[in-house]
Amino acid sequence: MLYLERHLRTWFVGRSYSIEVVTSQIGHHSIKGDENMKGVKIVPLEESDREQFITDNQEAFNYGALEEFGLRDDHFEEDGQIISRETIEQSIDSGEAYRIMQDGKPVGGVIISINGEHGELEILFVSPRVHSKGIGYATWCTIEEMHPEVKIWETVTPYFEKRNIHFYVNRCGFHIVEFFNSHHLDLNDPDMADHTDEQFPDGMFRFEKRMK
Repeated sequence: MLYLERHLRTWFVGRSYSIEVVTSQIGHHSIKGDENMKGVKIVPLEESDREQFITDNQEAFNYGALEEFGLRDDHFEEDGQIISRETIEQSIDSGEAYRIMQDGKPVGGVIISINGEHGELEILFVSPRVHSKGIGYATWCTIEEMHPEVKIWETVTPYFEKRNIHFYVNRCGFHIVEFFNSHHLDLNDPDMADHTDEQFPDGMFRFEKRMK
């Protein structure tokens, strides 16, 4: 499998606005504050929704590629898809998967993995039909609230995704700590230990956020 399996999981998030996050007492995590955020929460992914989750994830990632590259895009991990079914399924099976809901309807998804005080944001996507409403930022704030034990969060994004770089650095407080490219390979990734990424040869940024 291509290097994408580990490094193209948080490509698409959407623009964001500051909000207040609160946790409900019944297990679902609700968001309030901005007018657009009313009725938004994240809930554990149900098995019956797994197939639609995968489809929605691929749709969101493909939309981001179309915005960036138009019909010139050739960054597909499998035929017609920026992110493959296998990549998404492995992330679901090995992490915590949630649906982002607004007024009872799915508007995105997020997958994280937690190992003690270290957390990794595996996948975060928002449906193209609800872009620019702060849903990505709201979701991330909720994740932080859910896991106060995490001291360091990590994620990655392709070099060209300026919107994501802005989102993680300027909105969420991440810092760019590493740039994987042909001169600096990710030795922890078996698919990149001895060669550059075939899908994104110009590189990937790694981000960290150290919680106070």
